[in-house]
Amino acid sequence: MAAGGRAPEGTALQRRSTLYGRRKGKPLSQRRERLMADVFRSLAVDILRPAPQTLADLFAVPVDDIRLEIGFGGGEHLISEAKASPATGFIGVEPFVEGMAKAVAAIDADGLANIRLHDGDAADLIAWLPAASVSQVDLLYPDPWPKRRHWKRRFVNPANLEGIARILAPGGAFRFASDIDSYVAWTLRHVLASPAFEWTAERADDWRLPWAGWPGTRYEAKAFREGRRPAYLVFRKR
Repeated sequence: MAAGGRAPEGTALQRRSTLYGRRKGKPLSQRRERLMADVFRSLAVDILRPAPQTLADLFAVPVDDIRLEIGFGGGEHLISEAKASPATGFIGVEPFVEGMAKAVAAIDADGLANIRLHDGDAADLIAWLPAASVSQVDLLYPDPWPKRRHWKRRFVNPANLEGIARILAPGGAFRFASDIDSYVAWTLRHVLASPAFEWTAERADDWRLPWAGWPGTRYEAKAFREGRRPAYLVFRKR
């Protein structure tokens, strides 16, 4: 281990992070069970092995850019982005089985070769990734853990922000979306306290309106149905 207890970048890791909440709910269909056994295995990033010197080597097709999406739910945004940017490699993280199985089914149906997946804690994957290896990190509608006693479980915290800053290339973007006002305020407070980031918003519409090419997600649709207005924050790595 390096000084301070951090493994040297790119080295194999032992999984040690804590995941909160359920990993599995309803049983999967037989088809999705087969896809998880076969297709997911070929797409999974093995963080117990050292990271490749060139992260693009993770992908079966040539890519000239790498992005990370943390907690992709059913994969709507991840799949849309991968289709729109075939020369970009996407690494998606989702620890919950139903969402992962839905995404794997869509990846298989669309024949997408520019996606790799991780079904564990995003913090472990971030620690495994080389420094300055990704151009963008998306954290979209994360669990807000609304009870005050659970706020320590929120993904946005100083340690995770330090990890995101380490893996982002200079000028890279950290994008955050949520419909929970307290989590939006929490994120602004924590990210702006970090010397690694600056908020890019110059006017209200910069955070009130979704980003160009935004496909929408089921979580966003639920927020609108229930009368909540999401915020879309973009921070730039200094």
